[in-house]
Amino acid sequence: MKFKTGAATLLATGLLFLTGCQTRSISDSGYDSGRYGSARFGYTGELSEFQVLGITAETTVSEAEIQTALQTRGGARLTRASKVLVIQSGADFPDAPMLEALNAQFTVAPFSGRPPREEKANASYAKSIRLAAARGGYDKIFCYWGILESEKISQATKTVSWVPIVGFAIPDERQNMRLRLKAAVVDVASGQWSLVSPPPVSSSEFSSIVTRRNKDQSLVATLKLTGYQNLVRSLAEHQVD
Repeated sequence: MKFKTGAATLLATGLLFLTGCQTRSISDSGYDSGRYGSARFGYTGELSEFQVLGITAETTVSEAEIQTALQTRGGARLTRASKVLVIQSGADFPDAPMLEALNAQFTVAPFSGRPPREEKANASYAKSIRLAAARGGYDKIFCYWGILESEKISQATKTVSWVPIVGFAIPDERQNMRLRLKAAVVDVASGQWSLVSPPPVSSSEFSSIVTRRNKDQSLVATLKLTGYQNLVRSLAEHQVD
């Protein structure tokens, strides 16, 4: 009975693994990310919105300040004349498809999105980024985040194919993946900001154990290209003359 219980537990665990979901950052989107630690060399985590926007829980906020903020026209918008410092959270350099998409609309320059090693107040870190942008002659900061969610469903077809690997049998599977993006546009002069988030994009691919890694990375590249173009399109729709 103990053996049956143990076998059932292993079977349930295996099914959970095969049908479970994984979440990866666009800055650490390798196939092995989440299995054996980071897939990208040098990846040390993400910037938080609090750091980029200068929001800190330690600051005492009065009701008067909230009311003043409500009466002040807030937000930040890009124009054709904007010079934009581009940051991909968690990456030393923004992805090439994002820079290409932004270059078609705005004047841009890449900037590191690796989080600082030392503990630094969110407000002072945000000001440091604004100061760096100002010294370079950039009037806007564009920081974006992305999450890849991967759902794997085994035995997706009625005909089950099995690929023997060193005495084990691993079923073919269909991988469903989607990309969710969000971005912050920060006005360097005032610190005012806006958030943009286009609808998620998704796709799927059928693979075997032999092709799984390549198919996974092909999906990632396809979703990034489409997602980045959609995000830049959303920015263009919110820009002002």
